[in-house]
Parts: sequence; C-alpha cells; structure tokens
Amino acid sequence: MLSKTRLVLSSIKRLCRVSQVTSTAQNRHIQTITAYTAVNEPVLSYEDGCEEKEALLKTLEKYSSSTEDVPIVIGDEEFRTKEIKYQVEPFDHQVKIAKYYNATPELVQKAIENSLKARKAWDRTPLEARCDIFLKAADLMSKEYRMDLMATTMMGQAKNIVQAEIDAVCELIDFLRFNVQYALSLQTQQPLSPSAFETINSQNLRGMEGFWAAISPFNFTAIGGNLCQSPAIMGNVTVWKPSDTAMLSNYLVYKIYREAGLPPGVINFVPADGPVFGNTVTASKHLAGINFTGSVRTFQHLWKQVANNIEKYRTYPRLIGECGGKNFHFVHKSGDLESVVNGTIRSAFEYGGQKCSACSRMYIPQSMWPEVKEKMLKIHKEIQVGSPLEVETFVSAVIDDKSFARNKSYLDHAKSSPNLTILAGGKCDDSKGYFVEPTIIETTDPEDKIMKEEIFGPILTVYPYPDDQYKEVADILEETSPFALTGAIFALDEEVKEELIDKFRDCAGNFYINDKSTGSVVGQQPFGGNRLSGMNLKECCCPLSYDAPVKGGHYSF
Repeated sequence: MLSKTRLVLSSIKRLCRVSQVTSTAQNRHIQTITAYTAVNEPVLSYEDGCEEKEALLKTLEKYSSSTEDVPIVIGDEEFRTKEIKYQVEPFDHQVKIAKYYNATPELVQKAIENSLKARKAWDRTPLEARCDIFLKAADLMSKEYRMDLMATTMMGQAKNIVQAEIDAVCELIDFLRFNVQYALSLQTQQPLSPSAFETINSQNLRGMEGFWAAISPFNFTAIGGNLCQSPAIMGNVTVWKPSDTAMLSNYLVYKIYREAGLPPGVINFVPADGPVFGNTVTASKHLAGINFTGSVRTFQHLWKQVANNIEKYRTYPRLIGECGGKNFHFVHKSGDLESVVNGTIRSAFEYGGQKCSACSRMYIPQSMWPEVKEKMLKIHKEIQVGSPLEVETFVSAVIDDKSFARNKSYLDHAKSSPNLTILAGGKCDDSKGYFVEPTIIETTDPEDKIMKEEIFGPILTVYPYPDDQYKEVADILEETSPFALTGAIFALDEEVKEELIDKFRDCAGNFYINDKSTGSVVGQQPFGGNRLSGMNLKECCCPLSYDAPVKGGHYSF
C-alpha cells in the first residue's frame, strides 16, 4: 500500500518539471531545505453576540451599498471592454453586486504574452520565497480579509454562513498552507549519491515552459483560488478565467495574492466568454497545462482542442480536470438508521446540492425505507429556504437561470413519469431568485435518467430495494452512472462492509463508510474522482487509505 503523502506529492509533481544534476563532491551545491507543517484553519461559529458575527454583518452591509467594478487585470494594467456583464445575487437577481468585462481574444493573448514575460524571473525565485507569499496570503485571509471573503461568497454564490466559512475561508487557507507543505517536501526527494564515486546527484524542480490556463467553477471560492495558485507555487505562470457567477469573490482572492507580494503577471485575472478563452489558450504554442473544474462537456471539448493542436505545442500540455458526479448513498439493512437520515439530508441539500460530491441518489432496503422516509420528511419540513444572509436559512437559491432551468426540467420529468413519485418539495420559483425546493423523490426504476444524470441541485431520488437483493442492486448501481466521484455505504455488518468496499472500488474516487458523501477536508480526505468525474489527480488524490471506526470512515480510491 502506497502512503497518502507520497501519492499527494506525486500529484504536485505534475505541475512542474523535474531535472537531475550530477556534480563532483568538490563542486557540490548545498541547498537548505525548509520544513513546514500545515494545520487546518479553525472553523468559526458565528454564534449570536460573538465578535465574528458582528464583523460579518457590518461587512455584508458594506458590500450591499454598491456594485463593485471588476476589471480584467494583466500584469499591472487594468482593462475594461465594451462587453459589460453583471454578477447578480442568485437569491435576488435584480441586485447587481459586480460589474465586470469579458476579455477579447486579443486581451487573452496579451495576458498569455504578459505571463510568459514574467515566467523566467518567477521560475528562478526560490521555492521558499514563493511559499512565503502564499503563506502571507493565507494569513491575510484568516485575519484582515476573512469577513470580505465571507460576504462576497454569501452574496455572489448564495452560500449561507456555515457553507461560506468552510469554503471561502477555511478550505482556501488550507489549500495554500498544505500546498506549501507538499511543495517544500518535494525537495527532500533526492536521488542516491554513491559515496564510493564522490558523486553528488540532485533533483531540481522547475516550473514548466509556457503558461497554465486555470478555469474555475462557481461553487467553491476555494477551488478558484487553488486552480490558479497550485501551478504558481511550483514556478509556473497562470492565466486565470474565473467563473461569471463567482466574479466578486474570485477578484478579491486575486487582490489578496497581489497584496501578499505576488509579482504582476504571475497570475493574470482574465474574465472571458468560455469559447473565447478556450479557443485562444489552446491555440497558443506556449500552453503548458490546463487546470480545470467544470462540466464534462467543456473539459472534453478542451481536450479535443488540445489534441487537434498537439503538433504546434512546444511541450505536451498537462490536462487536469474534475467534472462533477452522480454520487450515491448505498444502505444495507445493517446500517445505522439515524446516520442514514442525517447524513443523506445534509449531503443532498447543503448548499442546495451544488457540490460536486452531493448525494443525488440513494439505494435503501425496503424494510428500512418507511422509517427512514418518515424521519427524512420530518426534517424536510424544518428546512428553511431563503436568503443566505438570514441566519436560519439552510438552502438558498441555485446559482443562475441556466441551473434553475435544468433543475426544473428534472422536476417536470418527475411529475410526468409513472416511475417517480415526489414525496416532498418539487416546486420552483424564479420570480425573485432562482429558488428550487429541496426535493425527495421515490423511484421504482433504478435506471431512470434521474438516477443517471447529474442535476447539480437539491434533488434526491431514492430507490427502495428488496432486502435480500443488495448484491444485485449493487451491480446496478455500479453500472448506472458514467460518473465516479464520491459514494457512501451504510453498513455495520463487517463482512458486508468489506464486500461493498471491494464492489464499489472503481465507482468512487472518494468513498465514505457510515458517513455522508460530502465534507472532505484538505489534508484529511484528498479529493478527486474517476471515470467522467475527472482524472483523480486534482486536489491530490491517492488510491487507497482507510481508517474506519465503528460508525464512520473514509477511503480515497
């Protein structure tokens, strides 16, 4: 079994080149290797009357009084084009929180050229100095800008206080600090130097020749900050296309990097229409890699574009992508009922199901379903839907009109299909915000399209199966969806548990035992998926690590 640390480090090596230098002992270059041990950022409570809650309310008020102007930033220059766009509050789409500008192909090309000019000096900046910049950025996020990250994420991406805290603050800070730990650790991996020959062999880490394109999603501010930063820490330069619907929070992250000391041009901030950005970066002979999180369709299109241009590149581009999932909870009759109820509600409906890891299909024994259903429906009645700025809100709006239409289409399908019964929820309303009710659906067909296709919203479909057919149903589950990101089993029978772990080995990159399929923490549960969910590389996945107490545990396949 390979250790988690070594496989994490091998993932980071994909972001840089490795060269080897041989010299005589007399000419040996001695390099000081710095050690750094990261720890997870503490999660604040925001309880009534506490200091952080009062600070957050003041910061929210500050951002609500104006529409932020977000320019294109290339090097030290700001650009504003005629293609003006607005980011709105998803829960009140008449409120514009950011005005931004889409880059033209010429500006995307200018950003590429600017990055290339900055590459040599940045690549030759000592790793320790690069790490210091991002550690300073993490400290700024933890202190001076914590509430700004919270407010811009809550208003722009409709995250409630809890979801914003664990994403925009804690996870992003964790990415920065653990990336520093992993990057510095790479320096300790040196080849053998046989003493008999007085020869010194050393391994040197260098940034890649060319530039990286970072294309980030709306649903995690932390992912945006990580996709552009992880190549940069290894000596690369990055052209970053932030999500249209996460513009305000992502621009703040960029400004924090610059304030922390990041030189101009190392990361260029380039809002753009997707095809304009993709066509331009893949056409450049200097493309070194793409760091991507988003849809399967977009990633496959980018891959095809790279393949069609393969003969023109100076170096073979690295492609790193994570593309979502159709994540499952599989319940055995020996599973703990309360864990199933609470874990499934949280996994399916936290942040409105807009997590790549959210549970959207559950398989449960028929004997357990009546009690589980009763308890889930009881909790469902208590779920508060509304503005994320209200403390009681558990589920807010989905991100935009396209997401709303997609969710509505599946609800319409559920209402018309003889195989599906809506048990709770099912309504949607976009008159003020893009609101979709948390919905629980029961199906008699485990292969209905609602069990196969990614929805990315607060819709959970449940298939109750005959208790004694769990093996047959496990076979169906394993073949139902083209995705393989996360999954969870609920079983206390040790023999069954081991059987299901082996059965689902290939259909989940992150696998949970008696726990919900969401909630991975940087440094604790490396994240990424198989099959169409991605390359099982981004965010440093490893094939196998297991630590399961009686009630919970986690695999990374």
